[in-house]
Amino acid sequence: MNVDEFVTANEPKTGGEAFQLENSTLLDIDLDGTVMAKAGSMIAYDGDISFTGKSSAEGGITGFIKEKATGEGTPVMEATGTGHLYLADQEKKIQLLELDTGQSISVNGNDVLAFESSVNYEIRTIKSIAGFSAGGMTNVFLEGPGSVAITTHGEPLVLRPPVRTDPSATVAWSDTTPGSHVDSALSNMIGQSSDETYQLEFTGSEGFVVVQPFEERGPQQ
Repeated sequence: MNVDEFVTANEPKTGGEAFQLENSTLLDIDLDGTVMAKAGSMIAYDGDISFTGKSSAEGGITGFIKEKATGEGTPVMEATGTGHLYLADQEKKIQLLELDTGQSISVNGNDVLAFESSVNYEIRTIKSIAGFSAGGMTNVFLEGPGSVAITTHGEPLVLRPPVRTDPSATVAWSDTTPGSHVDSALSNMIGQSSDETYQLEFTGSEGFVVVQPFEERGPQQ
């Protein structure tokens, strides 16, 4: 294609919602106010937008996501103003969710890309996940109303309980809370150090669980 065709084919889309995908790995936020986003995810913006860094999540977005072994927080930023904010995270696929009032989802901290200021958030540590980490598993609890953007390595799979999942491949869940399960048969086959030994166990018949075809391993693992 010539230069004009290239420009036209790859220009931002016009119109649409406040949260809009330019493609499967790039989010366009039509900002008029405030939004929370993963620090380091901004690739471009236009208009009048200012950024404030937030890096810890005790009692607010502080301690937003803590590395389970190091105790270091994953930094996030608050973007305020008017204009278009373009976000991406290492070519991960972006999934857009619209939460109604009272609807909620719990998301692995590494997989939260952005959410509207109308969304309530809370850092929750699930200490029942024995063996997965010394301090438990830390997730971000998000409650609507508002738009939420989460990321997955590849296309997600949504499962209904009862189901057991690998913690390193588990992205999010809603209307269900996991316990832990130790699979001794897997331990015997693949060794005590493998993550597959420890699983998240979702019981009952309500809610859903989001997994990805990738095991996201932090430095603690």
